[in-house]
Amino acid sequence: MKEYTTEFLRNIALVSHGSGGKTMLAEAFLHATGGTTRLGKIEDGTTASDFEDEEIRRKLSLSTSIVPVEYKNHKINVLDTPGYTDFVGEVISALRVADGALILVDSVAGMEVGTEITWNYCDAFKLPRFLVINKMDRDNADFKKALATVQEFSPVRLIPVQLPWGEKAAFKGVIDLVAMKAYAGDGKSAEEIPADLKPAAEAARTALIEAAAEGDDSLMEKYFENGALSDEELGKGLKAIVRSGAYVPVFVSAGAHEKGILPLLDAVISLFPSPAEVPAAIAQGREGEEKLVASDSGPLAIYVWKTTADPFVGKLTYFRVYSGTLQADTRIWNQVKGAEERMASLSIMRGKEGIPQKVIHSGDIGVVATLSVPSTGDTLCDKGHPLTLPKPQYPNALYRVAINPKTQADAAKISPTLTRLCEEDMTLSWYNEPSTSQTILQGMGDQHIDVAIRRAEGKLQVGLTTIEPKVPYREGITKKGDAMYRHKKQTGGAGQFGEVWLKIEPYMEGDFDFTDELVGMNLSKSYLSPIEKGIRATLNQGVIAGFPMNNVRVIVYDGKEHPVDSKPVAFEIAGREAFKLAVAEAGPVLFEPIMNVRVTVPDANMGDIMSDMNTRRGRVQGTESERGRTIVVAHVPLAEMLRYTTQLRSLTGGRGVFAMEFDHYETVPTHIAGGIIEAHKKELAEKKEE
Repeated sequence: MKEYTTEFLRNIALVSHGSGGKTMLAEAFLHATGGTTRLGKIEDGTTASDFEDEEIRRKLSLSTSIVPVEYKNHKINVLDTPGYTDFVGEVISALRVADGALILVDSVAGMEVGTEITWNYCDAFKLPRFLVINKMDRDNADFKKALATVQEFSPVRLIPVQLPWGEKAAFKGVIDLVAMKAYAGDGKSAEEIPADLKPAAEAARTALIEAAAEGDDSLMEKYFENGALSDEELGKGLKAIVRSGAYVPVFVSAGAHEKGILPLLDAVISLFPSPAEVPAAIAQGREGEEKLVASDSGPLAIYVWKTTADPFVGKLTYFRVYSGTLQADTRIWNQVKGAEERMASLSIMRGKEGIPQKVIHSGDIGVVATLSVPSTGDTLCDKGHPLTLPKPQYPNALYRVAINPKTQADAAKISPTLTRLCEEDMTLSWYNEPSTSQTILQGMGDQHIDVAIRRAEGKLQVGLTTIEPKVPYREGITKKGDAMYRHKKQTGGAGQFGEVWLKIEPYMEGDFDFTDELVGMNLSKSYLSPIEKGIRATLNQGVIAGFPMNNVRVIVYDGKEHPVDSKPVAFEIAGREAFKLAVAEAGPVLFEPIMNVRVTVPDANMGDIMSDMNTRRGRVQGTESERGRTIVVAHVPLAEMLRYTTQLRSLTGGRGVFAMEFDHYETVPTHIAGGIIEAHKKELAEKKEE
């Protein structure tokens, strides 16, 4: 592959709902331009962009892959993104480094929830976009109907640049409204527009000219004067409205059968901006913000948008050069990590194939192997000119599982493995939950977690299993309690003796307070430390259900000791057991975490969400309205929200989203607490039997 400088580059993301045809369109781009000798198929696992074992097994994209397409002396970096909602993090990373997006819509299904989500992210990144009505050769394909479903959703007007030449089995190609020519098949040669389609094409061209004229004041004046624009002027006006976002141009294709491919690539080159034409990137420098225009002569600024483990070459770091040029075998500074790295061999990736490059120009996307430090979101630069490029905002992961090792050997590798997975995927996170002694992995949904676990096994050779996480309950007391315990043990030699009298009470000023009211010489104060040690260990393990206990004050007020047999260990045991007895008469209760939940759903789903919240012991705090959507704010126990991600998708057809954060603890209702306590007793009994 030859070198391409900034003005001859286009960085384009393919986004849509799952099964919108992105992978096959990318495959058609490659084949139609001579990049491959045969068209790959998803069913056979032979496409360039779906190359991972899991993608081939599932027959769907799980991560973003790059397919550089060479066409008319330009290189178009096509970023093929996943469509399944669980992998939205991959879409965000791709849009972060793209300069435009092709939003695909199935000609039969029309606008779907995944497309709505990606459309909104394109808005957030202010990306110019094309709407591509794809799969026009399907049974029941309907261009007008599919277009209407998108226009109903989009606040921006859609303007067709192409019309379909037939539909369903009769779909032959596209009618180009700029050139006013018909293109059959992949679009290599132009023909006259069939007579029966001419009136519709002329009417659509008139609407297109009117829209294009709005992109430039001089064109608007000329259009009012002459009532027409030349093809060159039309192209100029179209470029302006696409880049400003005033209109979204509409194209048609059938990617899997290579129809409408080359006219679409022509439009990508002529209408989408090169990296040099997009608004300057804003980086943080030593003296504040710096504007970075894509130029080989600018300061070096490289953004790492994806990292992945490869079992053969190690870690692959995908990056985009925002300013400056990157030469092979140079040293570079990671501003985020504060570490220097050597960029050894540079490559351009085409699916899984690495194509070596000596230099990567400003605006281009490349890959380097074997870097150890960079994580997704890092900025690489010159040490003498430090810069930091901003990271995008990723959604919070709310689907949680507890992770266990498959074998003893895997146990030692859990932490580094989970850290590696989370460095690669910004929507994954993990932590240790001390109250349940579980390792928790958080992701966007069950499929997301499943893929991460399989990736750990396949690429990192670490076996992991998952179970539903325990709820981090807390134990507490509601009133005062008083108890004594004598520990006495005689084993032939020196014995053990310790007697402790203590009282406990609720303590709201903190987690734990330990004090004494000892008078006289019954108990030496030197034994207070082991008594406290025994009680603290019990607090961590819990008394009634195996969860940590909080907000307790302990007062030791009496005891007895033996001149020979009293030892610290005896008072540690006596303190622990006296504390347990005191808890039993202090009204012990379980507290559960209550979450502040914000559920955003279409207005039509509000009733279903409200009634579902009632079944989850939720208390609705209020509602807000926002552009045809309702935000329900509620306090809900965490125990009722463990699988809410999946259930909300089911209730709303995937259109509902929610955010959740810890708010406070509340007492668990008695009938629920009883079941938790019984389960704990049963677990203890089983352990004793073992």
